[in-house]
Amino acid sequence: MSQVPTGPSAPPPAPGAGDYPALDFVNSAVALPGGHFVDLLGTPGAANRWLTAHGLAPEDAGVREVCAAQLRSLREHLRSLFASRVAGLPALPAALSAVNDALGRAPAAALLHWDEVRGPYRAVRCPTNEILDRALATLAADAADLLTGPDAGRLTGCGSPPCNRYLLRHGRRQWCSTRCGDRARAARAYARRTRPDPKPGA
Repeated sequence: MSQVPTGPSAPPPAPGAGDYPALDFVNSAVALPGGHFVDLLGTPGAANRWLTAHGLAPEDAGVREVCAAQLRSLREHLRSLFASRVAGLPALPAALSAVNDALGRAPAAALLHWDEVRGPYRAVRCPTNEILDRALATLAADAADLLTGPDAGRLTGCGSPPCNRYLLRHGRRQWCSTRCGDRARAARAYARRTRPDPKPGA
């Protein structure tokens, strides 16, 4: 279920998101402490802003709910593939099929048309569909490159529950943001302070 970002804001991009837009795409639905949830693709306007910020659509693309739903669907399939890669498990066939379908959607060129007044000309059937298809194909290709490339072994999930984001591990770093790292360290310190002391002679 998608929710519009209200209250807490999403954390900054996770390590590796600058190199792989698909990583930022997968992380566009964020579980936060206190049961909060931020979905950066939760509405057509939010999806349009996300695509524009990542150079995948113009500001006036006019993303509609059906397009935003397709983006959210691809995101969930990519999350499934990332989870399979991190856990070392086989991928779900439906996720592979959805990503391969998105890879095949990139329009190679504008179609050739001909009418009596203008003569021959090239145009796309529906500019919004072309924008969405190109965005889906670009994100799917970027995710496929990450999953099959030299950085695949560095892909990991954030180690600070309830965070559900992925990152590319650098050294010993296991959190997607400073905020998650601080929360994990605070939880460990609290657990140490509240642990009962062992009784003498026990």
